[in-house]
Amino acid sequence: MRRYMVSYSWQMLKKELGLYQLTMDIIVMIRVCKIFRQGLRGFREYQIIETAHRKHPLFSFWDKRKQGRITFDTMDFVAEEGHFPPKAMQIAQKLPSWRTEPEIQALCNLLQVLDSYRNYSEHLQLLLAKVMRFERFGRRRVIVKKGQRGNSFYFIYLGMVAVTEDDDGSSAFLDTHPTLLHRGDCFEELGVLTPSVRRATVVCMEETEFLVVDREDFLANKLDQEFQKDAQHQFEFFRKMDLFESLSDEKLWKLVTLGKVEKFPYGQLISKDFVESSSIMFVSKGSCEVLRLIDLGTSPFYYKWIWQHLELLYNRPLKTHLNESSPVERFKEFQIKSYPVQDFSFLKRKHLQNSWEQQRTSFSRRTNTSGNTLPKMLGPKIKSRNLHLLECPMISTKYGDLPEEAAVGAYIKIHTVEEGEAVGLHQILLPENQQDMRPLILVSLGAEVIRVRKEKFCELIDSEVTEKLSRFKVNYPSDEDMCQKFLQENSWNIFRKDLLRLLVKPRQRPPFTPIRPKKKGIYSPRSLILDLCSFNKETKPCHPVFMAPQKYLPPLRIVQGITAPRYKIQELLPQYKNAGVLV
Repeated sequence: MRRYMVSYSWQMLKKELGLYQLTMDIIVMIRVCKIFRQGLRGFREYQIIETAHRKHPLFSFWDKRKQGRITFDTMDFVAEEGHFPPKAMQIAQKLPSWRTEPEIQALCNLLQVLDSYRNYSEHLQLLLAKVMRFERFGRRRVIVKKGQRGNSFYFIYLGMVAVTEDDDGSSAFLDTHPTLLHRGDCFEELGVLTPSVRRATVVCMEETEFLVVDREDFLANKLDQEFQKDAQHQFEFFRKMDLFESLSDEKLWKLVTLGKVEKFPYGQLISKDFVESSSIMFVSKGSCEVLRLIDLGTSPFYYKWIWQHLELLYNRPLKTHLNESSPVERFKEFQIKSYPVQDFSFLKRKHLQNSWEQQRTSFSRRTNTSGNTLPKMLGPKIKSRNLHLLECPMISTKYGDLPEEAAVGAYIKIHTVEEGEAVGLHQILLPENQQDMRPLILVSLGAEVIRVRKEKFCELIDSEVTEKLSRFKVNYPSDEDMCQKFLQENSWNIFRKDLLRLLVKPRQRPPFTPIRPKKKGIYSPRSLILDLCSFNKETKPCHPVFMAPQKYLPPLRIVQGITAPRYKIQELLPQYKNAGVLV
């Protein structure tokens, strides 16, 4: 029996040891696979991921231009986030002559995420999609070497590269602020047009994916002719400008080669601050708007406006130094507070008795007076208009305290740049101490812009162009003037809405309004309105607020309008007492 128990325990121990050894082998295999996968990260083409389960992977639409239906399969472009899709990679690895029109169109649609690719015309985009190939390089790989001749044109699909002046690109990893190119940028465009010697080195700062256009395929598919057509349009645009009448054709063609064409859809930001930009922007098509971010809390006019409207909440003055009374008024108030007031109600009663006697009636109404008709020397004093203290967080400004919620900013339009005009030329010849260094924002209204670097432009212009630039001035309004204009427009908008509500009969709402789920992360229109009536409220509406970054300052809340307490419009227009006068 003892021998049987020993053999049974030995078998159980062998099983437990085998299970332990199997577990240890699995752990070692997982660690080895993880190390192997990390080591081959730079060489893999794309991460193996599970096919996404989508309800509608296929969709199509009717193309009016081609008079046909275009079908797009989203499952063909499922890949690791940010990387070039494997289906598109297969298309880019084919020879240009082997690619079909649907494949070229699909590749062209995918490359619309690249800003530099989108700047070309539609026909040129299709030709580029036909000839470009895919490449991926690791960190510290030199793409373009200084001193060699260029034979390729590069689009950055993913990653980042640096431009240096040394041969091996090592200075890019030592410099604190290297010149970087990111996703959507392109370089070496002139390398396929004119095989010149490269003046800089381009090195990868991380694993980077490129779409490359070789010079042989570029010339074989006649892309140079399309590029020449675009250059001719730019030349004609510059020739029509009065500023460049004196420039020769040679210098004007050089200006064309120095310029870079960029297209921006409606509402897209072109430059956060074109005053400090190193480029001059010529608007060749469309128009742009010049905006200025104004901190309303720094304006004395805004400070007075806020406190004047907050007084309407309580119908009495608020505690602010704007409504300090004069010395004469303060002395009168001191007299009222310091001396008691006598009770002259007996005089009023006597006057009423005389008036009723003249009308031959008897006075029988009693007045609530005390039994002692003598003047009251000690009685309640007249209450003066006490100043009200607004109970909300305050911030200190150089004009006084201001409610924290009222410290907001606004984007104000100050100028419109039309087709044929330039941005960044009005101060190019002025000394730094005379320049207006306020940051100005440039937003597209659907525009095509040609960028030229300022130092290259100054080297190219002659004396006549310099003289014209010296007379070219654009005086933008001051921040105080823009603040007053903003508040005047805000007051007019409020009056207009109140007038419409009064004159036009309100539309009756349907009996049932479906409840729609609110989407998170989307800004509400109410978040762009500053409500002065909610300063003292404990419960306030919760909605995301748009914050705009400021240079060297904390972010500032942005508003489009201010809702202020105001008198009823019936008091201003008593002839319109009821709503719905106009139907």
